[in-house]
Amino acid sequence: MIKSNQTARVVFLCVVSTLFLYANATKAQSNGGAAPQPPMTEKKPKTTNIHGVTLVDDYFWLREKTNPAVMAHLQAENDYADSMMKPTSALQEKLYNEMLSHIKQTDDTVPYKWGDYFYYTRTVTGLQYPIFCRKKGSTTAQEEVILDQNELAKGQKFMSVGSFVPSDDGNLVAYTTDNTGYRQYTLQIKDLRNGQLFPEKIERVNTVSWATDNKTLFYVTEDAVTKRSDKFFRHVLGSDKSDLIFEEKDELFDIGNGRSRDGKVIFLESFAKTSTEVLYLFADKPNSELKVVLHREPEHEYDVDYRDDLFYIRTNKNAKNFRVVTAPVDDPSEKNWKEFIAHRPAVKVEGISMFADYAALSEWENGLQQIEIVNFKTNKRSRIEFPEPVYSAGLSFNHVFNTTLLRYSYNSLVTPISWFDYDMSTGKSTLLKQTEVPGGFDRNNYKSERVFATASDGTKIPMSVVYRKGVKLDGSAPMLLYAYGSYGISIPPTFSSNRLSLLDRGVIFVIAHIRGGGELGEEWRQAGRMMNKMNTFTDFIACADHLVKAKYTSKDRLVIQGGSAGGLLMGAVSNLRPDLFKAVIAQVPFVDVLNTMLDASLPLTTSEYIEWGNPNEKAAFDYMKTYSPYDNIQKKDYPTMLVKVSVNDSQVPYWEGAKLVAKLRELKTDKNPLLLKVNFGAGHGGSSGRYDALKENAFDYAFMLWQMGVAEREGSVSKVE
Repeated sequence: MIKSNQTARVVFLCVVSTLFLYANATKAQSNGGAAPQPPMTEKKPKTTNIHGVTLVDDYFWLREKTNPAVMAHLQAENDYADSMMKPTSALQEKLYNEMLSHIKQTDDTVPYKWGDYFYYTRTVTGLQYPIFCRKKGSTTAQEEVILDQNELAKGQKFMSVGSFVPSDDGNLVAYTTDNTGYRQYTLQIKDLRNGQLFPEKIERVNTVSWATDNKTLFYVTEDAVTKRSDKFFRHVLGSDKSDLIFEEKDELFDIGNGRSRDGKVIFLESFAKTSTEVLYLFADKPNSELKVVLHREPEHEYDVDYRDDLFYIRTNKNAKNFRVVTAPVDDPSEKNWKEFIAHRPAVKVEGISMFADYAALSEWENGLQQIEIVNFKTNKRSRIEFPEPVYSAGLSFNHVFNTTLLRYSYNSLVTPISWFDYDMSTGKSTLLKQTEVPGGFDRNNYKSERVFATASDGTKIPMSVVYRKGVKLDGSAPMLLYAYGSYGISIPPTFSSNRLSLLDRGVIFVIAHIRGGGELGEEWRQAGRMMNKMNTFTDFIACADHLVKAKYTSKDRLVIQGGSAGGLLMGAVSNLRPDLFKAVIAQVPFVDVLNTMLDASLPLTTSEYIEWGNPNEKAAFDYMKTYSPYDNIQKKDYPTMLVKVSVNDSQVPYWEGAKLVAKLRELKTDKNPLLLKVNFGAGHGGSSGRYDALKENAFDYAFMLWQMGVAEREGSVSKVE
């Protein structure tokens, strides 16, 4: 099944009069020039009275995206940030070239089989985007270019390909594109026999499935205002209309569709944060009515796969970390369930993938990913073995049902991502490709480890750590500490070639696996959401405190980073313990929690009630008010901050970060730099082009290194030998 990954919110502020206050102040303090002056924001108070409390929002007007004064102020903030960072220009260029040197710019992905073809993408030096290709019958056959994303991007500031689904006969491909970053995708169908597009151009499409007749499409659309995925359509190619066959009325639920690996069943899943309902129809009967597998119940989360006239249901009923049961298609009610994988309290079953003779389970145990294979012929179970104590592993593209080969990916903090085929009949893994990292990378120069902090309630919080061998653990090392901690999303310890530019300068990189994430199972998630959300923030503080006390770093060299809901984390801990961090990078941060969650007209708000709480209820309001970053800014010293927003962000509107900066400028008592960097041509994930994304990374890294004291702001750098 396909689940939408819906997350938080972001934003920023305004004022025309400050546009060029610093036009002649391009020299930084370090070379004796006058410091650039930050823009200040006009106050236009808006009051909200709720639960006997009056909320005053002086910067609410920054939501006015069409107001020229708002855009002018965002531009002024951007110019100020660039001016403050100008002394690092040479360093930014150096970092960009370093990161580029670690990428094989002309490269192919590993082909995967889907129907009669092998599909892959390739990149070409100098081109921002991948090219989608395939070969018929064999990986040595002639290449056929399906989509060139570079061509799609011509004349656009942004281009993202979402769904990409070929028809069963391989003659057509349905694909979706977003050209703004707002994650609002347009569906088109291409005839691969002649390269022509069908006349259909359907807006706001999220997920797509073909029926077996190669002419009927099923797709889900989202609401134009709330962005809630709520309507399921059937469309026959050539028709001038689509039939609405399901509408999700409950504002807490979104929907998404997918198809079983054997191609026989089309599933439609309605899902809230803590409840699910799955409907289905058979792909060879596209005009049949949807049927419900199990009706929705509060707190019952489940998903479904299909094999040999049985549904395989992953359920949390009487199984907090999920178990798997089977049920007959003609009556899948609970009375007919048979245990397939029993509940194991220490193991979270995150997904199940069905094949003709095998099932593959995706699991988390002790904070690490596992892949477990069930052999239907022998009833034996076995896990794939991995060579390192700290790693990331997960299933890759697996579109063939009748096969013994399972494609998976593997990497770690020191091992580049690699793709394997695992023979489920013999238990042997075959390496297909390891991402090449040019520029002299040697994994033996780096060390990764796992350490634990103790939270205020005694809970042990795991952290994944990597650094270059030779770094002294005496408190002198600079550190970047990253975390997320929401939605039950796990942050595995993965490889990044870009990160080498930090590690090779002696920076220690750490991921804090705090509560609210899913690394240690469902209880870990529940302990950091709703009325337990404060645990997420205090866990992070405990991790930072431990790393300082254990002399991995010191407060004056500790930089922290988080994005989206992780940006909420950054704002909250900056309010709680501003003394603990040298600098903060908050990317597209969800920081205006109360105002956002009180506005049901905003994208995603209503479906988030079950993650954060509904502030229209007094108990939830009172609790959220204790941690909402925007509402807890005080007159005190704060760390240096870089706040990043995108104007076309649909997940976290730009004004959240903008308002945060405006209020901080008004109240904070320190002289530390406070920068707002605005991307005017992207959305929640930043720039879509790979070279543009590298430049954004170089900007962030230069900011970090400046704050860590690793490099002179003019660009000189000390490397660890």
